This record gives sequence, C-alpha cells and structure tokens, in this order.
Amino acid sequence: MYKYTQVSDFKYVLSLDNHVEICSAIAAFCEEMDIYAGSVSGIGAINEATFRFLDPATKQYVDKTFNEQMEITNLTGNFSQKPDEPMSPYLHIHITASRRDYTCVGGHLLSARVNGACELIVEDFYDAVLERVFDPETGLNLYKL
Repeated sequence: MYKYTQVSDFKYVLSLDNHVEICSAIAAFCEEMDIYAGSVSGIGAINEATFRFLDPATKQYVDKTFNEQMEITNLTGNFSQKPDEPMSPYLHIHITASRRDYTCVGGHLLSARVNGACELIVEDFYDAVLERVFDPETGLNLYKL
C-alpha cells in the first residue's frame, strides 16, 4: 500500500503504491504507527476522486466524483480523534487537482485513487490529544480545544 521512511523524530515521508486509495493508505499508516493527531501534505497524480463541498446555508454536503487524470497540486490535511472512535484517525483532508486543460478542481477529499505517484509528508503531533465534536451551528466536526 505504501513505503515510508522516518526523517526525524516525528516526521515521515510516504510513497503510496500506484492505484491505491489515498485516504485508506493514510489511515492505515496512522494506525500502524499509532498516530492519532498530526498533519499531512503531498503531491501526486490521480485518475479518480470524490470531493465534498459543504453548503453553509443548508448544512448539507454535496459530493462530486471526477474520473480523469489529474495532478495533485496540493493535498493538505490533519487527523485527530472523535470521542466515539478514539483508536481510529479522523481524517480531514483538502485537495486541489489540475486537469489536462490546466483548470483546477478541489474540495474536501473523500477518496482518490493514485495513478502514477503520490508522495506525502506525515507529521506526528506526538502525545497530543486532539478530539473533534459536532458543532450544530456549522454542521461540522470541530476541534474540541
């Protein structure tokens, strides 16, 4: 699913295998390394992705799937915990991807399949406990700080 190397006490470089689903690979890595709070960034190429957009007026999510070759121009996110699932990382990842005509699409990443390469940096917020709770005003799972 991935190869990795540890580059400092709490930072890792990952190379995802071709055709792997990105969110599943990140979650598997975090579980393998017991990372429950941290950040992720990366670049790469995908050929299938589902993005999500929250309509703040309705508090409803709108999902859209793209089936085309795209370059990941930016993948940025974090992971934390939900109180009802303390041993599973809660991923919150945003992505921007460029199309063949150089236009970009993006949003909250639900899933994406690598087609080429995907290189990620994962930072472990060692021993930090970051929980999320549902906020009814925004309709979002926000940090409980």
